[in-house]
Amino acid sequence: MPSLAASPKPHRILVVNDDGIDAEGIKLLEELAHRWTDDVWVVAPDEEKSGFSHAISMTVPVRMRKIDDRHYAVKGTPTDCALLGIYELMGDLLPTVLLSGVNRGANLAEDVTYSGTAAAAMEGALLGIRSIALSQVFTIGGEVHWATARRFAPAILEKLFACDWQPGSFVNVNFPDAPPDQVTGERVTMQSRRLPGSFKPVRRVDERNFPYYWIKLAYETAELEVGGDLRAIAENAISITPLQMDMTANSFRHYLDQKFRGA
Repeated sequence: MPSLAASPKPHRILVVNDDGIDAEGIKLLEELAHRWTDDVWVVAPDEEKSGFSHAISMTVPVRMRKIDDRHYAVKGTPTDCALLGIYELMGDLLPTVLLSGVNRGANLAEDVTYSGTAAAAMEGALLGIRSIALSQVFTIGGEVHWATARRFAPAILEKLFACDWQPGSFVNVNFPDAPPDQVTGERVTMQSRRLPGSFKPVRRVDERNFPYYWIKLAYETAELEVGGDLRAIAENAISITPLQMDMTANSFRHYLDQKFRGA
């Protein structure tokens, strides 16, 4: 496997998220990043940008507010934040690591196609930077177990920093919806799939009788695959999923190649 060498020390760490610059999860991740280096840069949206996926701002200017020398709030997407951090703010030395999160909520299965948290890590992967997305799963209306991410993230990050790395890949880490003492371990998993229809528009009518819509989130899951990220989380394990930017469906490609060749 072609690989990037284990991340060097000392580190330069760029921290991004999609929950916004004031989110509890990004403050936790910055705190954890300081275990490895003081060279930590935080570049995050000025407000929540969940669900923005890998969007970049192409038709509007991207404005930025400097909080201090290493903290910046961006009126843009998580990908905008990654680009500004890497190209504009951190100078000539690239970050050794891009950390995205800790997201308030799951990024499992097809979530990664919508997730701004995952997208920032994707951008880092495209630019040849070791990139890791981290999320704390929770149930809407329930407690967010930040203590779980706080306890288990350091050891996981230490292992990921020490690994060789496949170019064009990033790692998606999810901590289960459980307090630390109920975590059953950690698993390297594959990306699962839920049943279709997790996101559906729900119609409302305003006071002037005009319709508007909320997008309702209602996960529907079939039998949980062995080895999948959804099963790991359901069993209170930490899910560690390596993902790649090459989305080619190779078996389908071979099939289509035969069809177009007249085979």
